[in-house]
Amino acid sequence: MLKASKEEIPHKVHEYVHDTSSTSYGMEAAEKMGIPAERVFKTLVVNLDHKELVVGVVPVSSMLNMKLIAKAASGKKASMAKKADVERSTGYILGGVSPLGQKKRLKTIIDSSAQNHSTIYVSGGRRGLEIELNPNDLLKLNNGIFSEITS
Repeated sequence: MLKASKEEIPHKVHEYVHDTSSTSYGMEAAEKMGIPAERVFKTLVVNLDHKELVVGVVPVSSMLNMKLIAKAASGKKASMAKKADVERSTGYILGGVSPLGQKKRLKTIIDSSAQNHSTIYVSGGRRGLEIELNPNDLLKLNNGIFSEITS
C-alpha cells in the first residue's frame, strides 16, 4: 500500500479504461477490476431538508435509502441533489464524485456495511480511477459516521 503524503493513510490507486457507453459507473468499476460489488462504494450527494447537502457512501450493489440517510444526518427528509449542485459543491462530475478532496467538505455518512471489509474502493475523482483504503481511514479523512443507509 502507498501512503497518502499529507495524512499518512495507506491506500492503493487503481485505474481501468472507462467505457463511455457505461451508465452504471460503480458496477463497471467492480467488473473491470474483478472486485465484488459489495466492496466498491459509490458517492451520492443528497439534499437534506432542502437546505444542506450530505454525502452518502454506499456499495454499488445497494440502493441508498432516503429515510435512513435523513435520520443518520439528523434531518427529516432527503432527496437526490441536483446535478449542478453536486458538481458545484464537490468539484467533481457525476460518475466521478469522490468522497475525498471535495471542494466543500460535506457531512459524510458511510454505510455500515463498509466495516465488513478490510478495504473498500471509492472513486478517485474521475471515471476509471478508484482508491482502495480501509473504511475506518475513509471515515477519519471525512470526519464522517458509519450508519445503515441502504435498503
